[in-house]
Amino acid sequence: MIEPLHLKIMIALDEKGTLTQAADALFLTQSALSHQIRHLEKKLNVKLWQRCGRRLRLTPAGQLLLKTAHQVIPTLLQTEQSLKAMGEGQQGLLRIGVECFPCHEWLTNVVAHFLTDRPNIDVDIIRQFQFSGLEGLVHHHVDLLITPDVSEHERLLNVPLFEYEQVLLVANEHPLAAQSEVFATQLQNQVLFTFPIEKQRLDIFNQFLWPENIEPKMHKQIESVAIMLQMVAHQRGVCVLPEWLADSYAAQYKVSKLRLGKQGVFKTLYAVLKKEDQNVAYIEHFIELGNKVNANTQANVAWQM
Repeated sequence: MIEPLHLKIMIALDEKGTLTQAADALFLTQSALSHQIRHLEKKLNVKLWQRCGRRLRLTPAGQLLLKTAHQVIPTLLQTEQSLKAMGEGQQGLLRIGVECFPCHEWLTNVVAHFLTDRPNIDVDIIRQFQFSGLEGLVHHHVDLLITPDVSEHERLLNVPLFEYEQVLLVANEHPLAAQSEVFATQLQNQVLFTFPIEKQRLDIFNQFLWPENIEPKMHKQIESVAIMLQMVAHQRGVCVLPEWLADSYAAQYKVSKLRLGKQGVFKTLYAVLKKEDQNVAYIEHFIELGNKVNANTQANVAWQM
């Protein structure tokens, strides 16, 4: 079997011309170098070099192996450097799974900072999973999962990024807009817009409406934030968004935000990763940026009634 050392020997022999100089260049003894080549010649049943006085001349078979060496060795060296960079967190691909529909703006800011800080790391954002985001993470389809749901699994680590409040958005002219908070009974005559997520996973249902045995007048699912807010602004219904996202759109769409109940409904956004990846440098860096970008965002959050 041809090994990388054989290829390096062929390049050294061609460049140096003598057995002594080739051995010195490779930090080998002459006997070790000769043994390697004789062993390869025996296995291949072909001569790779001939002596011409003190110098060596490659045979046609040796020239063919030398050509291969010039093609393969640079590729191996580049691969070695890339693997080393990946091991040091300087190069690689970060595949991020997202189970949070309203996280687009936040994620855009984090990715922008990450790509600037890590120019040799590519990022893939995956929103559609064949099964679930959790299964995608466990089965190595993604490296990091951004989700508001804690996933208890022996192989996974849940890292909290930040806490946020869910708020109700209504048109500025809506009768509820004069209030600072809303109660579950006040939504039973309202059309409720949400992202296309199972009702069991929607906080507005499992943390606010269902504990009071309340259902909205109608429940409609919309994937686009912009369309959802247009519908709210034209008093076709109400919706619930994270406060940090609501603040960025409130003025543009002329909508007001209300607290859900006296205590409010709070959630935490998590970065979920495999425990074996917790010390991967660029994954650690992404999580750190996630916290920093949120801290900068939340510093400017204030209730605007």
